[in-house]
Amino acid sequence: MINGIQFKVCGLTSLVDAELADRAGADYLGFNLYAKSPRSVTLKQYRAMAPRLHGGRKVAVIVEPTLAEMREIAATGFDFIQVHFDANVFPSGAAAWAAEAGSQRLWLAPRLSPESDIPPAVLALANTFLFDAFVADKFGGSGKTADWTKFRRHREAKPEKTWILAGGLNSENISIALKVTGARIVDVNSGIEAGPGVKAPAKLAAFVARLAESRA
Repeated sequence: MINGIQFKVCGLTSLVDAELADRAGADYLGFNLYAKSPRSVTLKQYRAMAPRLHGGRKVAVIVEPTLAEMREIAATGFDFIQVHFDANVFPSGAAAWAAEAGSQRLWLAPRLSPESDIPPAVLALANTFLFDAFVADKFGGSGKTADWTKFRRHREAKPEKTWILAGGLNSENISIALKVTGARIVDVNSGIEAGPGVKAPAKLAAFVARLAESRA
């Protein structure tokens, strides 16, 4: 935590970058298990890194997993499981995700069209929700900023939930993002990269410096 703000470094693909995030003070380390992502790692690759990861809590990132996938991920030892899905088509397996991971361990990241809010039935499934930018053919990682006003509206309407802001955050916009949204947990990915899945130490350092200077 820096200046009262927790942050997650997502899209980690190597032990070098995971250790970099650890040293920078990241509260959460995100590993993308979605094979179509340019930042994806396999469970085998993650398991090889896991014994060397001693800092931030580990977050598995997946898109609309099957029950078998969810069970395997849940058994791997991640602290949290972040599930991306299309919120406009209520996923039939959503209740099973919650049952397998537990509401405390499950982070839901619904893809919301501009006119949509998180449905009440989805809100009932988890305690933590991640807001990312809407891109019709992607589940996060686009580098675009999320709808900050919508984030704040959801956070204020459901203060009992935990809300994580993602989507195009970087050292240049994080200060204003915190002021507009009131977010206390943020997720940074492409904004601190030299290329997909390759973190840039100078960009991460600049991001952390802005967190230290910011007031939400």
